[in-house]
Amino acid sequence: MSVAFRRESDDEHMEPKFELPIPPGPNLVTARGLAQLEAKLAELEAAVVDQTEEEPRKKLQRELRYWGTRKATAILTEATSTDAVAFGTRVTFRLGDKTRTIAIVGDDEADPTKDCIAFSAPLARAMMEAEVGEKVDFNGREEAVEIIAIEAISA
Repeated sequence: MSVAFRRESDDEHMEPKFELPIPPGPNLVTARGLAQLEAKLAELEAAVVDQTEEEPRKKLQRELRYWGTRKATAILTEATSTDAVAFGTRVTFRLGDKTRTIAIVGDDEADPTKDCIAFSAPLARAMMEAEVGEKVDFNGREEAVEIIAIEAISA
């Protein structure tokens, strides 16, 4: 019989399941980010134990592997100074006519709805090492962002 008419199983036609992608670069975390990682791991470990169905359990185990890797590679980093914008700082800045305050945190801790952006985000990268009063280029515009204030993120 021709191979074209043979069917091994339904599984061979399913989409492959890949591991969750790990963001490139160092895994910097704040103290709050590390606590969030540990809480997420504990939550997933409990969910895996409670799950009896195979497919949902596989999905949980994949998430558990991701968060386990993130915990294992986490580098606890605190702002050492508030003289310049850096990882672990809260920055007040003016962009156009709007003034905003954001915290620069790790990739997994980032939540723009809570004004926390990843250190790898374009806005954070543009502001890195800028000091109060300095204007930096952003989004193709010269001196688009003015740094107003810098403070350390409190745990």
